[in-house]
Amino acid sequence: MKRNLSLGILIGMLVLVFATSATASAATEVLDRIVAVVNEDIILLSELRDRMEPYAQRIRQQGFDLDKERQMIFKVREEMLNRLVDEKLTDQEIKRNDIQVDDAEIDSTIERIKAANTFTDEDLRRFLEQDQMTMEQYRQKIREQVLRTRLVNYQVKSKIVITEEEIRAYYDSHPEIYGGKLRYHLRNILMRVPDFSTDAEKQTVREQLQQIQSQIDAGESFADLARTYSQSPAAADGGDIGEFAKETLSPQIQAALNGLTPGQATAVLDTDQGFQIFYVEAVNRTEGKPLENVREEIHQKLFAEVVDKKFLSWLEDLRSRSSIKIIN
Repeated sequence: MKRNLSLGILIGMLVLVFATSATASAATEVLDRIVAVVNEDIILLSELRDRMEPYAQRIRQQGFDLDKERQMIFKVREEMLNRLVDEKLTDQEIKRNDIQVDDAEIDSTIERIKAANTFTDEDLRRFLEQDQMTMEQYRQKIREQVLRTRLVNYQVKSKIVITEEEIRAYYDSHPEIYGGKLRYHLRNILMRVPDFSTDAEKQTVREQLQQIQSQIDAGESFADLARTYSQSPAAADGGDIGEFAKETLSPQIQAALNGLTPGQATAVLDTDQGFQIFYVEAVNRTEGKPLENVREEIHQKLFAEVVDKKFLSWLEDLRSRSSIKIIN
């Protein structure tokens, strides 16, 4: 069965968003029934409806045609049922491992949530009233989240070790992040295309610059050729247009410079100013971030990636060892 649950559902920020529905209207009331059996536990249709209804309402408000709306609601139903199954499995593991949380920790967690959202007690209660949730129901939701977080810590996080070699390898393989900014010292030769030129006239200009490119390839001085032929304001300086951070150049020029080393030139480029050739005088890189300054950042990044993979693997294994029956 397809599963669509990320680690964030279990160990993400405990934000104040809980979709609940205390009552169903008489017009939509149906007899409750079992929609899934997860080992010794059951999932009721009412649980599934409560979980998916906020999403279904948003879909209905989008104005899709009836077939599209039904398809999207069915997909949400499948996703929410899978989430409920995964939550039942994790709750069973919590009981099996005797993982507990006391009221003091629930109080502390709620205080952190209030501080993060700049909520007073009155703000929180007003928010819960809007979602038709009592404080006791809210505390139970928080308890479930904290317990599931502890389970993940016990089953997954505590078994992950990020080595110094892995941190160093990541650092060395990402110079674009930690190695400083790449800067190009460039020269150019520019040949302008007169306004309202015909295609044939434009092609003539291109061919003239291609002939100059042949001279560059043959080893002639780019600076001398720029002084002779370039129509750029920098022609008198041998086409020296200065140093540029790579990210400030246009995507077209960045692509043309990619992989070039000092002493090499681009192909003829058709730019807004006219046809141009760029010559790499030098390639510099600004001072990067020392490993000791970013070690913790890299550790956290690698840890999060491994946790996600390990968690999904653990959850798949848990599913394979469990008895799960979906009742349509």
